[in-house]
Amino acid sequence: MRLLTIVGNRPQFIKSAPLSVALRDAGIDEIVVHTGQHWDPTLSDVFFDELGLEAPAVTLDLRTADVSTIESALRQTIAVRRPDALLVYGDTNSTLAGTRAAEELRVAHVEAGLRSGDLTMPEERNRIEVDSASAYLFAPDERSATILRNEHVRGEIHVVGDVMADAAARFVPLARERSDVLDTLELRPYAYVLATVHREANVRPARLRRIVAGLSQSALPVIFPAHPRTSGVIIASEIALPPSITMIEPLGYLDFAALASQAAVIATDSGGLQKEAYWYGVPCVTMRPSTEWVDTVEVGANVLVDDDPDCIGAAIAAAELPADRPVLYGDGHASERIATVLSGTMARCAS
Repeated sequence: MRLLTIVGNRPQFIKSAPLSVALRDAGIDEIVVHTGQHWDPTLSDVFFDELGLEAPAVTLDLRTADVSTIESALRQTIAVRRPDALLVYGDTNSTLAGTRAAEELRVAHVEAGLRSGDLTMPEERNRIEVDSASAYLFAPDERSATILRNEHVRGEIHVVGDVMADAAARFVPLARERSDVLDTLELRPYAYVLATVHREANVRPARLRRIVAGLSQSALPVIFPAHPRTSGVIIASEIALPPSITMIEPLGYLDFAALASQAAVIATDSGGLQKEAYWYGVPCVTMRPSTEWVDTVEVGANVLVDDDPDCIGAAIAAAELPADRPVLYGDGHASERIATVLSGTMARCAS
C-alpha cells in the first residue's frame, strides 16, 4: 500500500514523526510531501534534522499558503506518484488543498472532529470541509467523534487519541537533556512566561498591539519566539516591546519543547501548544475568543482571554493548574492505532 502524506507547517512535522515510524512498522509505503507552506528553515528543515526523520520524498517549495496553488501542485504529485490513499493532518491550508486534490483517492484525516464553533476562523472552515470529504476520520477523543456523528460524515470514525501526545512523550525528555536554551537565555525554570502569536487574526497591527500590551503586564519576564509573519508586523508597525518582553528568532523543536515544558505560564494562540501545555503541566492562557481544545478550558487548565490587555495580564498573573488533571487526548499510542486501522483497511481493499 502506498500512502501520500501531506505536511506543510511546524506542528505537522512534529506529528508526522511518531506516525511515520508506526506506518513503516505496519508495512505501509509512505511518501511524505512537504508543500512549503512554511518555508523558513527554522520552521521546517530543522525539524527533520533534530527529530531524526528522513527528508520528505517530495519538496514542493511553494512558499505560499494559497489553497489553489498548493492544490494544483499536489494534483501533479498525485498523478506522478499514484498513491492508494492520502493522509492529512489538522486544519491548515495544505490540509485542505491535499483533500481537494485527492479527488477519488481515500483521504485519512488525523485530528478529525475538532470544532471551535467560530466560523470566522479559516481553520474551522478547513476542518469541516476536510472531515466531510474524508474516508477515515481519526478523532482524538469521544467529544470529537460525537461531533462527527452529529454532522453525519460519510467516513469511518476511529477514536485513537492524539499523535501530538505520542510526540511529546518521545521528544520532551530528549529536549530537556539536550537543550541549553534556558542557560543561553539566562532563565530559571518556572520563572518566565512563554508567548507565541502567529494566527492571521492576531497579527493584524491593532490586535497585535493589544496583545503585546497585555503581555507587558506580566510580572515575570516574557520570552517571545516570534513567527516571521509576527515579527514582520511588529517591525513594520513599530510596535514597541518593553524590556520585560524578549523577542527571539523561532526555535528548533527541541529547544522550544525544553522552553515550553519549563515555563511558569504559556500564553499563546496556537491550538497545538494548548494541548502541549496541558501535557507538560503548565497553565495556559489562550489569546483567542474560542478554542477547538475545549476540554482544557473545562478542566480549568486553560483560560480564553481574546485580545483584551487587562484580561491577558490578569489571566497570566492568576494562571494555575487544577488540583486534579484527568488524562486528555490519549495515552501516547495514537500512531500505532492509526497505522493498524490503515494497514487493515487497505489490505481488505486490495484483496
